[in-house]
Amino acid sequence: MKECRHVAIIMDGNGRWAQAQGLPRTAGHLAGSDNVRTIAIAASDLGIQYLTLYAFSTENWKRSANEVNYIMKLPSVFFKKYMQEFLDRGYRMNILGELDELPKATHRVLQDAMDESKNNTGLNLNICMNYGSQREILLAAKNYAKDVQEGKADLNLDEKGFEKYLMTAGFPPVDLLIRTSGEQRISNYLLWQIAYAELEFVPEAWPAFTPEVFKKCIKEYQTRDRRFGGIKNV
Repeated sequence: MKECRHVAIIMDGNGRWAQAQGLPRTAGHLAGSDNVRTIAIAASDLGIQYLTLYAFSTENWKRSANEVNYIMKLPSVFFKKYMQEFLDRGYRMNILGELDELPKATHRVLQDAMDESKNNTGLNLNICMNYGSQREILLAAKNYAKDVQEGKADLNLDEKGFEKYLMTAGFPPVDLLIRTSGEQRISNYLLWQIAYAELEFVPEAWPAFTPEVFKKCIKEYQTRDRRFGGIKNV
């Protein structure tokens, strides 16, 4: 069976899912946050080692203040509900993004989740908050240039060396990228890390993305012929 170590998901469609049911968009975000637990457990049960979820992008600040404020309060609600269970299951929380730009209370909750789970060796549950891939690559380049200037690095840099400057340093490349809600675009997500990932676009909005749909995506991934630029042996 083809190994799938790292799955990334663009959790799209929370607001539209709620509006279709006559609910406020915020209700979709709450349902979507609860589904993170459901899919994390499914991923762990499937033997996936890294699950990286796009929760809030650097572009999402453009949304209404009411919606943004609600999303910023969700981590506190989420971890109050599920953190102990995640610790019991051995999950390690990693938060990727420019966290210093988040509200202090949100930043603190996210940092606490990382600190509490840092020694766990189970599923790496990675949440991207205030994350944008172009910005990530730019910051990595700036940090590399700073190291060169300070004599901590030289100009003989390859891809593996550059990856150490990314927020995903130490993670394997993404094997499968899933986007929910029927949209078919990458939206500035893990551009470096998905270089050879398989892509799967599903019609279900994130709150309706069930473990059964997830398993179908993994099964489809198993049928793909991953050549990484080479050719299939005959």
